[in-house]
Amino acid sequence: MAGFKDIFGNEKIIESLKYSIKNGKVHQAYIFAGASGMGKKTLAKAFAKTLLCKEGKEDACGECRSCLEVESDNNPDLVFIRHEKTVIGVDDVRQQLNDSINIKPFDNKYKVYIIPQADKLTVQAQNAILKTIEEPPEYAVVILLVENADNMLDTINSRCVTVNLCPLKDEIIRQYLKDNYDLSEEDLAIYTSFAQGNLGKAIKSAESEDFREIKTLAMELVKKISNFEYYEVINLVYYVEKHKVSINDFLDLLMIWYRDLLLFKAVNDANGLILKNEVATISAQAGECSYNGIQTILESIEKAKQRLNANVNLDLTIELLFLTIKEVFRKG
Repeated sequence: MAGFKDIFGNEKIIESLKYSIKNGKVHQAYIFAGASGMGKKTLAKAFAKTLLCKEGKEDACGECRSCLEVESDNNPDLVFIRHEKTVIGVDDVRQQLNDSINIKPFDNKYKVYIIPQADKLTVQAQNAILKTIEEPPEYAVVILLVENADNMLDTINSRCVTVNLCPLKDEIIRQYLKDNYDLSEEDLAIYTSFAQGNLGKAIKSAESEDFREIKTLAMELVKKISNFEYYEVINLVYYVEKHKVSINDFLDLLMIWYRDLLLFKAVNDANGLILKNEVATISAQAGECSYNGIQTILESIEKAKQRLNANVNLDLTIELLFLTIKEVFRKG
């Protein structure tokens, strides 16, 4: 990756970062926020590479010694804060950031620190960072990568420039998948819809054999949901977990089906469907339930995701969802 020019989307963010480099207005502390797979680390590395590039322009050349060292993770003036435990503790911060930040850059104008998964910083670790970013040396740039900036201390947020990464347009996701993977038209549509603007999520799903199997199982479930018993559904969910596909991803696949069902119920036309090959089954199901009932199912799937994120019991969450879906089809 040469630099900014190889990044998909987020053009306004990139232009802003380029402007800061060109005009000598680089801030010393940033928060890059966005869901996993949105490209936070890629953007941070491109930013760091450009700051450290010997050409001194608004994008990295990709050819100088410094750029090549960044690409090989071997540039002494680019430091990634790493951790082995489930949280990033104060010792990690002190040893990898605080103890070295006052050592001048080895061979560059800047010295860049990137902290992936900064959401996992303990309060003590965040306070240790705070002391550093309150009065950093003029050459230091610290970039914290988080899924949600609200998880950081207010005192950290107030001293950082927050950059919120935006979802990519569906056509960008679809074109990337089409150019890089051998997928059917239906799979292109499914993976694009599933990604919800997250290129990393799209790539991960396209490359995962487990995900393809789970996708097939999810489609079989929604097509025959009225014939399933609860124990069969929960066994399927545990099978999904065993294959290291998140339950939220599984529920997102169900959402694709029921969104198509809702659309068909509303317009009685297959043109806008993601799952065009399933129009016969979707048409049949649309005749078995009401528009409001399908909306209830979609709302219930969203509630199930929220419950699981709040660590509510998996069995109970899936049972409530399953009973809701069965009831919608029972009422017709």
